[in-house]
Amino acid sequence: MVYLENIGRYFIMLREVFSRITKWPMLKKLILKDIDDLIFGSLGIIIFISFFIGGVVSIQTALNISNPLIPKYLVGFTTRQSVILEFAPTFTSIIMAGKVGSYITSSIGTMRVTEQIDALEVMGINSLNYLVLPKIVALMLYPFVIAIAMYMGILGGWMAAVFGGYSTNEQFIHGLQIDFNTFHVIYAFAKTLVFAFLLATIPSFYGYYMKGGALEVGKASTSSFVWTSVAIIIANYVLTQLLLG
Repeated sequence: MVYLENIGRYFIMLREVFSRITKWPMLKKLILKDIDDLIFGSLGIIIFISFFIGGVVSIQTALNISNPLIPKYLVGFTTRQSVILEFAPTFTSIIMAGKVGSYITSSIGTMRVTEQIDALEVMGINSLNYLVLPKIVALMLYPFVIAIAMYMGILGGWMAAVFGGYSTNEQFIHGLQIDFNTFHVIYAFAKTLVFAFLLATIPSFYGYYMKGGALEVGKASTSSFVWTSVAIIIANYVLTQLLLG
């Protein structure tokens, strides 16, 4: 019953987020700040993780190709498919649920504890629109992060394969090019936009509706990470079935 109640409150929150829009000059400042905090502030960890994940996928693929009849270009092919279809959009989003989600929950939760949200309401400002909408808009740039994650993952795979002696440069690049399907990239970016919406709204929900003091802020951040990750995994399954099934 608690979960159903939370789902109902979540959709009520979404309705309020898109009503009584904050004036554009203030909204613009909030959006630019959130772009800096949520998008640019996450690039470092995403680049680092994507590079090494791509390298690991490449090495594991090469080590499992023990039959000499299996062409070596499959290392590049498998790395490309794994990174574009799953590792870049989904694995990165779960990492972002920890980094970005915890930041959003803790920042809004702290405002709730210190009664700053109550002060916004007293001033006649729609606090949900003021706090959540800029984050939704900022995270619509999330595909930009995923594009970089794809590039770095494939680059990491190429470096691991070529410099590790698992494949030649020509074989790996041939594997990257063979049977390339543009729709796979469209599919990855489409589900990335859904993940971005979940990353912006679920942590905001847990931060906005939390009760208690500083200890509860930490608990709310943990809950937001868990349920954002669960929502991303479920959405990934549903979208994969709809778009690729």
